[in-house]
Amino acid sequence: MTQFIEQVRHVCSLGALQSVLAIDRAVPILHAGPGCGQKLWGALGFQNGCQGSGYVGGHSVPCTNIGEKEVIFGGDDRLKSIVDNSLKVIDADLFVILTGCTSDIVGDDVGEVARRFQEKGKPVVYAETGGFKGTNFFGHELIVDAIIDQYLQPAPAVQPGLVNIWSVVPFHDPFWVGNLQAIEGLLAELGLVPNVIFGPGNGLAALHKVPQAQFNLLVSPWVGLKNVQHLQEKFGTPYLHYPVLPIGPTETGKFLRTVGQYAGVEEKRVEKVIAKHEAEYYYYIERSADVLLETRLLPRRFVTIADSFYALGVAKFLINDLGLLPETQYITDGVAEEYQAGIAAEFANFTDRITAKVVFTSDGGAAHEDIRTIKFRSRPLILGSAWDRVLSEELKGYQLSLSMPVSDRLVLDRSYVGYNGALRLVEDIYSVVLADFQ
Repeated sequence: MTQFIEQVRHVCSLGALQSVLAIDRAVPILHAGPGCGQKLWGALGFQNGCQGSGYVGGHSVPCTNIGEKEVIFGGDDRLKSIVDNSLKVIDADLFVILTGCTSDIVGDDVGEVARRFQEKGKPVVYAETGGFKGTNFFGHELIVDAIIDQYLQPAPAVQPGLVNIWSVVPFHDPFWVGNLQAIEGLLAELGLVPNVIFGPGNGLAALHKVPQAQFNLLVSPWVGLKNVQHLQEKFGTPYLHYPVLPIGPTETGKFLRTVGQYAGVEEKRVEKVIAKHEAEYYYYIERSADVLLETRLLPRRFVTIADSFYALGVAKFLINDLGLLPETQYITDGVAEEYQAGIAAEFANFTDRITAKVVFTSDGGAAHEDIRTIKFRSRPLILGSAWDRVLSEELKGYQLSLSMPVSDRLVLDRSYVGYNGALRLVEDIYSVVLADFQ
């Protein structure tokens, strides 16, 4: 029987073009058919807070627009021409060739084209990102590996305290800029020197520092794990894998202690940072306790329909810090089977022995049908995407969009990471609750 998948909450691996755009003054060059880039920009850029253009982004991305002629005779010459002209007219520091389905199937030798420019000293790398190979999470890893292999050079020495930060996938996470800056700020308070590759003002200067790092920090359930392992193999840089996006005092305190111990930071310094932030956090929580504990308002149970970053990070915060109870948690980012058991185990690791049922699915329609069978005794909190608004209205629930697609909010530098990020999340959730209570 033919199976239809509704409301897919990721795109194909060519969507990694947005990861290139997240590197300051880096430009993707698409070796793909007409329409691919526009559709991906619409999904990852426009729908996630209208922030997908940037420097040579959106409709400005160079593309070969290959058609029937290139399918029959090959598109190497056309690609060479587009790259050559892009180098002449675009003021950029790095050019990344990404392939679409057609060029991968035809078998164009994109690597050879890229090597011709590399031999001339041009900053050109390539990655074979045909959409049929996987999701944009997989494509993101391909892009990072391509830069590691074709662009980065070994460092003469390790810089003590320098930490490369790898975490959320740019643009797929609408809060990516703020989240990376929040992690950067937390590490800086520990006395470390954080190095963030993606985001404003970083670019090639940050990339060149990558091989110099004391260690790589991966804050992610699974995305990027192959990249930090690759960096360890190539440059001998060790890595710390922290699988939970730290949101709120419980998880952020655990995160800071874990990083501090791994980096050799004095325990007193770590505890001082934690105490300072916890005092500020609980000051605001105590001020709003009457609202947060109002039984007529309190959404006692919640559902997430989100990628593993938010499904896990938000669940940890809502259970461990706000005292809500979980219904089924739907993880939508197409997690490979090799990582599913580890992620599922984290959903059995809450305070007070609370556990949550986890469903890995890319089918938003199937998740909705399943949620409709749940007997909620009070109004549920549904944390997902703009696609879940209709379901929430049907169930008379509270809904907040925080995972792709977020087309009902404008997101600039907002973050849900850390102590301040948790306060922003509380504000956003209870703003929805209070608005509906009027």
